[in-house]
Amino acid sequence: MARVISIANQKGGVGKTTTAVNLGAGLAEHGQRVLLVDLDPQAHLTINMGVRRPDELEATIYDLLVYPHASARDMILRAELMRVDFVPANIDLAAAELQLVTEMGRQSILRDKLIPVESSYDFIIIDCPPSLGLLSVNALVASQEVIIPLQCEYFGMKGMQQLQRSIQRVKEKLNPQLHVRGILPTIYKSRTLHSQEVLQLVKQAYGDEVFPFFVKDSIRFAECPPAGRSILEYAGETDGAKAYRLLAEEVLAHA
Repeated sequence: MARVISIANQKGGVGKTTTAVNLGAGLAEHGQRVLLVDLDPQAHLTINMGVRRPDELEATIYDLLVYPHASARDMILRAELMRVDFVPANIDLAAAELQLVTEMGRQSILRDKLIPVESSYDFIIIDCPPSLGLLSVNALVASQEVIIPLQCEYFGMKGMQQLQRSIQRVKEKLNPQLHVRGILPTIYKSRTLHSQEVLQLVKQAYGDEVFPFFVKDSIRFAECPPAGRSILEYAGETDGAKAYRLLAEEVLAHA
């Protein structure tokens, strides 16, 4: 059965989608069968997979969550360049939380819909939206693990306590097997004192939960989505690609 990993942080712009895409590509390099799930109405992961007009898609994660008889197998697309499968999203997903709020078992709909395809994959990676609403709760209920991308800026740390409380509540009430795999420092600007200080604060505050590597800030990440590639194919010798290969190895080491 697949290991399900959520990439979560309620703050936007911290590298969640970048981490989901490149972790998936890194695992695929090791021959793993990977399914990425875009659970963000902004559809950045879907665009990074090469879908130029997500709003024109006929079937997305919205349909999977909202329609009882929708099947995950009918939503899955293939990103040949990265050798991963993905469930796409578009702006329709923004309406899903309102439509699901009165549903019975609304926190576990995604988990139940993914169960039929879990045997087809080694890893399922969920790109969460920048919120702690019902969509993110669905992702956490469906997952065994959480990876938290944390931007190396002071305000990036401010929401960590709230996020960890949310993870703990889900663990206590809805998903006892959920745990934090690690905190990944992202958008690290090695030449700035501020990034260096924040990285030290993160390590002091969270100790062994912080991965022993970080993702440097690079314009190469912004160039990947238009090319429909991960950093591993687009700029495989850069520090960013090396960091995400290390992340994939770390995840595999705990398989």
